Amino acid sequence: MGDQKESLRKITHTLAMKNEEISNFVCTLKQSLDNLEANSGRVQEDLESEFTSLHSVLDEMKENMMTRIKQERASRTYELQSQLSACSKALESSEELLELANQTLCSSETDGFTQVTDPLVTMAPAFRLSLKAKASDNMSHLMVDFSQERGMLQGLRFLPVPATPEIQVSECQVCDNTVTVVWSLPEPDSKIDHYILEHRRTNHEGPPRIREDYPWMVVEGIKELEHTLTGLRFDTRYLTFRVRACNKAVAGEFSEPVTLETHAFNFKLDAASSHQNLKVEDLSVEWDSTGGKIQDIRKEKNRTNSPMHSPARSALMSPKRAPTARPGRDRFTAESYTVLADTMIDAGHQYWEVRFDKESKAFAVGVALRSLGRFDQLGKSSASWCIHLNNWLQQSLTAKHNNKARTLDCPIPNSIGVYVNYDEGVLSFYNAKTKQLMHTFKTKFQQPVIPAFMVWNGSFSVVTGLQVPSVVQSGQRKNSGTSSSNASLT
Repeated sequence: MGDQKESLRKITHTLAMKNEEISNFVCTLKQSLDNLEANSGRVQEDLESEFTSLHSVLDEMKENMMTRIKQERASRTYELQSQLSACSKALESSEELLELANQTLCSSETDGFTQVTDPLVTMAPAFRLSLKAKASDNMSHLMVDFSQERGMLQGLRFLPVPATPEIQVSECQVCDNTVTVVWSLPEPDSKIDHYILEHRRTNHEGPPRIREDYPWMVVEGIKELEHTLTGLRFDTRYLTFRVRACNKAVAGEFSEPVTLETHAFNFKLDAASSHQNLKVEDLSVEWDSTGGKIQDIRKEKNRTNSPMHSPARSALMSPKRAPTARPGRDRFTAESYTVLADTMIDAGHQYWEVRFDKESKAFAVGVALRSLGRFDQLGKSSASWCIHLNNWLQQSLTAKHNNKARTLDCPIPNSIGVYVNYDEGVLSFYNAKTKQLMHTFKTKFQQPVIPAFMVWNGSFSVVTGLQVPSVVQSGQRKNSGTSSSNASLT
């Protein structure tokens, strides 16, 4: 009996679930019927509106063409009537003179000849009167033939769904944190009004996954078969794109997604090892004389390492930042107001920028070896290279390495671009806005280097996710044989 009840309960539960599904489906069908009624009413109204608009255009064109015919008729009628009036008057006058002349010829009196001769002389202009009509009666130039247009009207159809575009990967460009996407259609379509382009950041090559970490970003109202996105920050390895065409009524299907590589240098600041007087928030640093960056003692005791990884190896790693196997470094202290990045450079060429407060008492940016001591100041040992701004007592801008300095004869910019070519041992500094070269170190890196920063009584912020600007690459190739490095500082 108990098994039968259990079986009945299962059947009842299954039936109840099925009833709920049917009920939901019934609601869906009712909603679809309501939507069908509303949508059909909308398209009927649109159709009526379009035909009314078409009739209005035809009526307006008819009125304009009729007006043109009436104006032409009126103009020609005036010309012909004026000419007819002039000819009629001349003919009437000529007939009177002819009758008078015949009477005079039949008369024997000589006095009558003078009366006839003078009027005949005055009739000389009548002899020069043009007997060619000033206006033609032919109106065939205003005839019309709308057979082609009728054919077009008879070919009116409902708007088709636009064809699916195809992104031309070979024509797409990724350069200077700018992406140009180019696409084409299977065949021209004059009914297309605009295109919608969507792009999404991703760390996975290939087609989009069901669950992605980033949403689609939408660009609407594109009128051409290409679009350029500028001012991008490449903080993922790839950008995925898709595009679809839209006419007045409907949008077509999205194109097959295309993934473009967006290689750029990304890092964060290692707050755990920064000087206690530096307040580190994401990629911004501010001097804090109260030591506001001191961590909780428990966190300090539990800290085992700082996340350090290489962008050259990141293609083989998870996009999540993973620490290397080295032990965590001690916090910078004393007068080494330093903070390092959490990413090392051990291959390739990288670029980043830093914006700093020009009123800072002191500021420095460059690279350092992992062996940089906790008491070492940037540029004062063989383990670091930097550009140093000093506003203490008097302002100066110098390039520093191994406790040697060279004063730079260039304006102090608002932001500095840093370029590293690890394989060639090149470290260059640029005015980030003008891309004017400020100084180049030429050396041979014996071990990985890390972006390094120092600030005293000031602040700065770092911009990552930047590609090496093309103008910087071009300048580096040009200067490869004539480096502007200072041998005494390398």
